[in-house]
Amino acid sequence: MKASDALRRAIPLLQDAKIEDAARDARVLLAHALGIAHDRLTLKLPDEMTEPQAKSYEEALAARIAHQPVAQITGRRLFWGLSFRVTRDTLDPRPETETLVAEALSRPFLKMLDLGTGTGCILLSCLKGMPMARGVGTDISDAALQVAVGNTRDLGLEAQARFRKSDWFSAVTGAFDLIVSNPPYIAAAEMADLAPEVRDWEPHLALTPGGDGLDAYRAIARGAGARLVPGGRLLVEIGPTQGQAVVSLFQAAGLDAIRILPDMDGRDRVVTGAKPGPADSGGAA
Repeated sequence: MKASDALRRAIPLLQDAKIEDAARDARVLLAHALGIAHDRLTLKLPDEMTEPQAKSYEEALAARIAHQPVAQITGRRLFWGLSFRVTRDTLDPRPETETLVAEALSRPFLKMLDLGTGTGCILLSCLKGMPMARGVGTDISDAALQVAVGNTRDLGLEAQARFRKSDWFSAVTGAFDLIVSNPPYIAAAEMADLAPEVRDWEPHLALTPGGDGLDAYRAIARGAGARLVPGGRLLVEIGPTQGQAVVSLFQAAGLDAIRILPDMDGRDRVVTGAKPGPADSGGAA
């Protein structure tokens, strides 16, 4: 079968499974099955597929029809222009999280902490843009930490990044001029309404802390002051309705210069604050 025929057959199958943007996903998965970059697919459409390629495509389509995320099927996701490994043990990096990276890189930093690092996409993207900086990524999942270490090797950032198993600040030492986190923030009552790609395939530990969805922010706000140098910044990703609640937690923790930043769609996405005092690059990462 020609690749073009396989693609033509695949699109309605995905559409029938109520896959959003079925045509795009069919093309991405076909490129993956052929072992080529997505931007080279058009050149290969007239070619006959080998039996292993056809089998790989069928398996990928079956997984997508079951609503497994494309990034888990291909094992990769582009984020901040970089390619990251993705598994069922990590969140799929999302474009809106780039809002946090952009804000982190808006000012210089030397020592960075990423709480709940997952794939390491935030930490590694920030360090790639700040070559003089060093950073620590923490997670409570050993499997996620293994993915982050692999991404660090892939990106050649072993000299800048290291990782530690920690429940928020519990195993963290030293002080940092930048602390970031995209913590679990979905309320327990909201889980059932998530898209099946998220609800059924991504790790619940990274999606929700239970309850009202704010427990992670409580822990981060409570512990940040002891780990920030004077003038050091704290940046967290939030759900679109959580801005004012997280601002209140930051205020109660004694942070200042608190702002809510929108993502590319204009929704509240990041809360940022700073430890009072003049900027100081001291501390140890």
